[in-house]
Amino acid sequence: MSSDRLTSDRPTGASRGLAAGLLAALLLACTALLTAGAPARAETAGTGPSATKIAEALTTDPVYVDPSYAAAVNPSQQQALADQIDATGLPIKVVLVPLKKGDAFDGDPRTLAAVLKERLDRQQLILITNAAYGKWLNGTEWPTDAHQTRDAASAVGFLKELDDAGLAARVGKAVELIKDGKGTEVYKAETARINKEYSARPEVRENASGGGSGTLLAVAAVLVLAAVGAVVLVRRRSPRHTAFTFPDAVFAAEQAADEAGLRRQAAAELLALGEAVEHADDETTPGLGRALDAYDAAGRVLDAARGLPDLVGVLALAAEGRSALAPAPGLPLCFFDPRHGTAVRRTTWRPLGRRERADVAVCEDCGQALRARRPPQVLAVRDQGRTVPYFEVPAERSLWAATGYGSLLSGRDDTLAARVGAGEFSRARQQSEDRGAARD
Repeated sequence: MSSDRLTSDRPTGASRGLAAGLLAALLLACTALLTAGAPARAETAGTGPSATKIAEALTTDPVYVDPSYAAAVNPSQQQALADQIDATGLPIKVVLVPLKKGDAFDGDPRTLAAVLKERLDRQQLILITNAAYGKWLNGTEWPTDAHQTRDAASAVGFLKELDDAGLAARVGKAVELIKDGKGTEVYKAETARINKEYSARPEVRENASGGGSGTLLAVAAVLVLAAVGAVVLVRRRSPRHTAFTFPDAVFAAEQAADEAGLRRQAAAELLALGEAVEHADDETTPGLGRALDAYDAAGRVLDAARGLPDLVGVLALAAEGRSALAPAPGLPLCFFDPRHGTAVRRTTWRPLGRRERADVAVCEDCGQALRARRPPQVLAVRDQGRTVPYFEVPAERSLWAATGYGSLLSGRDDTLAARVGAGEFSRARQQSEDRGAARD
């Protein structure tokens, strides 16, 4: 931390003056940001097919295919799937619709499944839907998972025989596994195979000069579990970055982020933190100095933010500041996507094909997804022409990848604010820009 930054937990009069000055300087900018930009995502809710429309169609046909998926599942393939389902004698329904944030289901296949279950009003139901991104499927069964529906839908994404298969073939395989009751058997066999193939791969460490980290090349099966929670494993005394390459297809359905809306949200969070710092009492708030550091760092990042990852970083810094003001420090924002909000617990997860375990903070939804072996929704970013999870960006080029937006920090004195103050944010971004210029 530089000499002009606070080094104690209790701010001096000068530092309180700095807070007031910073707050005053940012009030106008924040106000402008709060009133400018594109409409918030909530205003687009309700777009796409309605649950009522889908449920009505399912009363006469077990397969519903949105027009946008017509090229992937044509009418003859749809009829073949319907015939296959009829032959099973099981209450299977298939729904293939585009999912994105702000639609009638907020881009969540679990919400889609729950709403359709309510609309169909059936006690026994097996529902197969596409996942929120890419080629993966989501399976849900009521009242219990008696036919191993969840594992059957998940297993399809791991089968080598389906690497180049279309969506209709994948759904057909899921129906077959459900009928045979072999979803769990196949799921376990395929994940065990992948573990065996890739667990012996050597780690690639950063060199002494902080050069680029290596990438483990794995099949899409490995990578989807990486999407469930693959992390940049950071150790206190021997920092390193472990990268997993995600195919673009995994995040093909990820929509462009509403950066204007997120910028307004970041500005609002910064303004709220500044007001909280200004009204905090020196004597009863021992973490006030840390909160002021977080406020200062968030302002710097917001001023320099050039995209989604940085704006999310402002949210993470604001959360760090609020935590410092609280009687007991809380958890950071959700590791997988900080936009999910404050984490509710930490969980230990071992990426498929790795021996190390990573400890990350997760929100309730992501925690449930991990327990159910479903991929949580991950913050995806563009890096060198690819769409990847944010933690796939090499650590030397992203402070956010190196820290997991707070999940991967090493201890009490290792904070996002301290790292921004030490210049890690600006250095990482400069390296990223230099790398981009070299490629051009």
